[in-house]
This record gives sequence, C-alpha cells and structure tokens, in this order.
Amino acid sequence: MESQRVVVVVEDAAAARFALQWAVGNFIRGGDCITLLHVCPPARSRRKRRRLRLGGFQLALAFKDLCNGIAEAKVEIVVTEGELGETVVATVDQLGATTLVVGLHDKSFLYRAPSPYTRVRSLGCRVLAVRQHATARDGFLNAELTQIETISLQ
Repeated sequence: MESQRVVVVVEDAAAARFALQWAVGNFIRGGDCITLLHVCPPARSRRKRRRLRLGGFQLALAFKDLCNGIAEAKVEIVVTEGELGETVVATVDQLGATTLVVGLHDKSFLYRAPSPYTRVRSLGCRVLAVRQHATARDGFLNAELTQIETISLQ
C-alpha cells in the first residue's frame, strides 16, 4: 500500500485535537507522513509574531504526542503566518498532500468562505472534516465525518 501525506490543521480547539485522534485511530497508517500545520494570524510587531509562533509550535508539539502510537510514521511540524484558509490551501498544495484533516467547530475556516467548500475546491486531495459530538455511549465518543469532494463536476 502506498504511503499517504496527511496534513492536519492544528488549532487551539477541542475539535482539532479530536480530528487528529480520529485520524490516528481510523485513517493514518504506519509509514504515512503527517504534517501538523499551525497558522498564526499576521502580527505587526516582531515580539508578538515571535510569541504567536512559539505558542503555535508548543501547541503542535502537544498534537505530536497524539501521533506517538503510529509505528514508522514521520511527523513534521509547520508553523507559518497568514490568513488561515488561504495559508492552509497554499501549504497543502506546496506539500503535495493526499489528505487534509480538519476539526470542525463553530469558528472553523471552512465556514468563513461565501460557500463552505470555496476554499477547498482547488485542492487536489481528499478533505476529511471531523466534528465531535458531545454524547458518549459505552465509553465511545460519537463523531461525524464529512469527506469533502474536491473533484470538479463537468
């Protein structure tokens, strides 16, 4: 089986952490390359930019701990600055990712576009949007998975 290049959006939101946990348990395999991507908002001052980047890197390190159970998986961290949606799309294209994993929450960048799928239409990869439901049964959390098709219809 061919290895995948999976980009996971790292945000300070429970939904983002849950999306990675779901992907590790259900989708990512040993030998895959996982890129944990955190996008900091633009900042004018060097001091604030540095603080935001450091905080983003620390958050990504916490996410990296969730990947420890995957044998032979390569995990890398990318912390960059820019507008979230545009930067995620540009980075996914630049890395040649096969899959983008996003945690859905009320302020998700996917919802900020005029159409929920506008930002991801240009991507040449699968997009897995995972939403955590608060209900739990028998110790298992319910999750809703949405695969956003990015293939243009003719």
